[in-house]
Amino acid sequence: MPGKKSKRAPQKVWTVYIVRCADGSFYTGYTGDLEKRLDAHNRGKGAKYTAGRRPVELVHHETFKDRFEAMKREYRIKCLTKSQKQALITAPHPSEM
Repeated sequence: MPGKKSKRAPQKVWTVYIVRCADGSFYTGYTGDLEKRLDAHNRGKGAKYTAGRRPVELVHHETFKDRFEAMKREYRIKCLTKSQKQALITAPHPSEM
């Protein structure tokens, strides 16, 4: 019908993120709500790994429209060495070029 708007739910955005823990180590994860997840990490509820390494600081994030793609990217980042993660963090994002 003309003039009738679709009631489609907004597309969920998935975020792959890297946080730097208080001890200098990195933690990589993915989430559908980055702000909520970071808050959980800093309250000691986000992950066992980060619970004892608070506070955490967001140092890198990438967004995806598909959860599976975010999970694949998270896995690829987790396979990187610490120095490779550091290079990823310091590299300019395409949107910043």
